[in-house]
Amino acid sequence: MSQSTIPAYITSLIRHFEDLRDGTHGGSASRKDKEAHFEKAVHLLAPVARQVLNEMNASLLLDTGRLTESGLRRTPDGGLNASWALSWSEQRAAGIEPIVLQAYFAGGFHHPHLRGTTVHDWPLNVFSDEDAAAQLSILRAIASSDLHNLVYRSDYRIVPAVTANPATPLDH
Repeated sequence: MSQSTIPAYITSLIRHFEDLRDGTHGGSASRKDKEAHFEKAVHLLAPVARQVLNEMNASLLLDTGRLTESGLRRTPDGGLNASWALSWSEQRAAGIEPIVLQAYFAGGFHHPHLRGTTVHDWPLNVFSDEDAAAQLSILRAIASSDLHNLVYRSDYRIVPAVTANPATPLDH
């Protein structure tokens, strides 16, 4: 299989495993340089994360959700993180967490990862606009899995698209 036909998620895994083998991230060995890569990755990933959560808000929450962003922050363990969260009234009333897409580079970690509220640890290997765009399906999967798991922590009534027109099935 040529490099151009390898799916993005496989490329991410290969990069991840090569980084572990080589002790680098994006060709960098120092924590400072790896953090610079992470900062750029967060900037590149932000519009893709927003797209995913805005899609969920429009289609599942019927535009009742609120998207918030943390920006890049230093964590208590000396790492870095950035997050994009989608909250809505039914979720808050149920006392459960929002859907969160998080890019994080923990203080003791070799390289950064992506995660959700309930779905954890996907390698974050974003070094270009193309790499960021290729994460769309991964971020959709994380956000969708989060919502699925949050429904099981509460129930289906936290999803406005399901309760808005209970007698009207979706076209399949």
